[in-house]
Amino acid sequence: MFKALVATDNSPAQLLIRLALGVVIFPHGAQKVLGWFGGAGYSATVTAFSAMGFPFWAIILLMVSEFGGSVLLVLGLCTRVWALAIGTAIAICLKMNHLQHGFFMNWFGQQQGEGYEYHILVLGIALALVFRGGGMLSLDRAFVKDRRRSGGLML
Repeated sequence: MFKALVATDNSPAQLLIRLALGVVIFPHGAQKVLGWFGGAGYSATVTAFSAMGFPFWAIILLMVSEFGGSVLLVLGLCTRVWALAIGTAIAICLKMNHLQHGFFMNWFGQQQGEGYEYHILVLGIALALVFRGGGMLSLDRAFVKDRRRSGGLML
């Protein structure tokens, strides 16, 4: 089962989307966990998400997924797991905070909030990684003996 989870091919496309997702999500996690990039940090994040009704365990999973998961995505370690976790987090964010604002982002400050176009892109990237794995230069490949194997997730 573990080998099926980490199976991947040598695709440069998977490498590029894995790096893109990891690099884009890392600052969001660093805001929540460390207070970097103008973020609130751990305590304020827990307080804010608790006030929105999230249980403590879900807040911790979110921070682990965005912060640690993004780093592990860049390395290509357990790519499918972290892509699924990030995709789940972004889907929840889309539903709770962005769906009501329409499709487009608030480029010109003329709407109440941000739309969900960014979230659709992140979901598409995350799903591509869940189905195909981390691709070229992923640490996942170290766990698969036959490195020539083309391994998409079998559905």
